[in-house]
Amino acid sequence: MEKVEVWGGVECTIRRIGNGYSDQLRSSGHRSRIEDLDLFAELGIKKLRYPILWEQVAPESLNHPDWTWTDERMARLRELGIDPIVTLLHHGSGPRYTALHNKNFVPGLARFAGMVAERYPWIKHYTPVNEPLTTARFSGLYGIWYPHALDDKTFVRIQLNHIRGVKEAMKAIRRVTPEAQLVQTEDLGKTHCTPKLQEQAEFENSRRWLTFDLLCGRLDQHHPLWSYLRRHGASEAELLELVHDPLPPDVLGINHYITSERFLDDNHHYFPAHHLCQSEARVEYADVEAVRVRLVQMAGLHRLLLEAYERYHLPIAVTEVHLNCTREEQMRWIKYAWDAANQLKQEGIDLRAITIWSLLGAYDWNTLLTQDGASYESGVFDMRGGRPRPTALFKMVKALATEGQYHHPVLRNKGWWERDDRFLYHHHCPTSQTT
Repeated sequence: MEKVEVWGGVECTIRRIGNGYSDQLRSSGHRSRIEDLDLFAELGIKKLRYPILWEQVAPESLNHPDWTWTDERMARLRELGIDPIVTLLHHGSGPRYTALHNKNFVPGLARFAGMVAERYPWIKHYTPVNEPLTTARFSGLYGIWYPHALDDKTFVRIQLNHIRGVKEAMKAIRRVTPEAQLVQTEDLGKTHCTPKLQEQAEFENSRRWLTFDLLCGRLDQHHPLWSYLRRHGASEAELLELVHDPLPPDVLGINHYITSERFLDDNHHYFPAHHLCQSEARVEYADVEAVRVRLVQMAGLHRLLLEAYERYHLPIAVTEVHLNCTREEQMRWIKYAWDAANQLKQEGIDLRAITIWSLLGAYDWNTLLTQDGASYESGVFDMRGGRPRPTALFKMVKALATEGQYHHPVLRNKGWWERDDRFLYHHHCPTSQTT
């Protein structure tokens, strides 16, 4: 049986807050170190999630792009035999002459995508927009990233712009490279709840599929989110256009983190105030990491991946595997994902790969990128000395990529997410719901 592959990824977010931008590749120094690509090649990986970002190439105008940086990187990747999975927008809002909710966003992204394809017609894998739903929530619903909206109408418009942008971008790319494939990434979790919050949990568990449902043409009048989208600004015509002209991903890119599964509890007084939310039914509740709540039955990665496959019957890759923790726990998290992927492969699921994310680590994600310089979490390489230093993950990832197995004494123990000492909260309701 063909083995699960190991891919790599570079955290490359350019995020906008107010009038300011931050750039993960500048934080890591990767923008000035092409030799990092040689280090990645030593791992034995054959595919790499890598940026050609709209904001970087054409910050002032699509009429005046600067390809210098990307030309050098794409040429070196070809020399190294690494196939890039190119991201055009990664939690970004685009350059200053557009925005996620603007009318010029979709044609602008499509034009940029066509320019990329014309310059690099050999590239076969694209992610035009990374995690559309996550970005739409943080930018349009929670007010964290630009344009800092706090309403359903802006959220819906951003998400529809994302999906239409992905469609038009792939059409532009395929006019140049007909065999180009869409690797569509999205965070996948699950919401658990106390009985009083079942309606809210059902809504969130329907919403988690929104990116894939829209692309696959599943969001018609019978979909549980049809009324919600129509009520908040989506026209019947634009929704049905996606139904009649779908663009199913060639690969479902599933990003999953320890905090992706959530628990909603109306007994909010047992939880810190910063977790407090309010449902449309005016019920106040706490929204916390399900892994931290005693007596909540987690779904886990294997089950979530199986749910995705059974819903869409499309090839799957785990496109982000990363944990901000000790080196030992990072190794256990990779093994956790590797074991889940290989088990599904053995069960007959078309599970292509797991992706080690991020190779150079990540900056400021514990504040959702709102505070520059607040934190750093290492990956396969540790950047705290100013240069990439291989960590214990290096040998593990290389072995999995080249030999398909890795053994180490630390992997005999369970990760903290499977141990009883993980609990911070006690679930006080006699029963809980998972929808």
